[in-house]
Amino acid sequence: MNAVSRWGCRLTEGLMVLMLAAMVVMVFANVALRYLFDSGLSASEELARWLFVWMTFLGAALALREGGHMGADLVIDRLPRPLRRALQLFTLLSMAAITVLMLQGAWAQMVINRETVAPGTGAPVAWFYASGVVFAVGALLALGADIVAVLRGQPTAAERALADAPGEAHGATPPATRAQEAA
Repeated sequence: MNAVSRWGCRLTEGLMVLMLAAMVVMVFANVALRYLFDSGLSASEELARWLFVWMTFLGAALALREGGHMGADLVIDRLPRPLRRALQLFTLLSMAAITVLMLQGAWAQMVINRETVAPGTGAPVAWFYASGVVFAVGALLALGADIVAVLRGQPTAAERALADAPGEAHGATPPATRAQEAA
C-alpha cells in the first residue's frame, strides 16, 4: 500500500470510530431520556441508522482494500499459477463491473432524493444514498489496485493480508508454498 492509500485507510478508520462513538452516545442518550424523562430525541434514531449504514459501507470498502473479505480459495490455491491468476483477474473484473452497477444505482438514488428530506432530521435523503457512491468509488479504487497487481504478477491485497497473518486458520496453502510455486 502506498502512503496515500495508507493515509486514506487511517482516515477512514478514524471516521468510523467517530461514527461509532456518536451512535453509542445518541442511542444511550435516547434510551436514558425515554426511561428517565419519558421523552426522547426523534432525530437520534434516524441519525444512528444513517451512521450505521455509512459505517457499513466504509468498512466494506476498507476491508476490500486490506483484503479482509472472506474468500473460498480451497480449490483455487491448488490450481497452477497461470490459471489461478486468470481466475483472479476474471473475479476482480466481475466485481468491478458489479460495483459500477452499484455506483450507477446509488448515484441515481442520490439524484432522485436530492429534494427529499428525512422526517427526523430534515437532512436531504441524498446523503443517505451517498454512502453507496462513496463505497463504490473506494471499492473501484481497491479493485483497480488489485487488477494492476494481478497483471504485474504481484500479490493482491488478500494475498498480502494472508502472508502477513500469523497463522493459517482456514487451511489454505501457506504463503511459503505459494512463494515456492512462483519460483
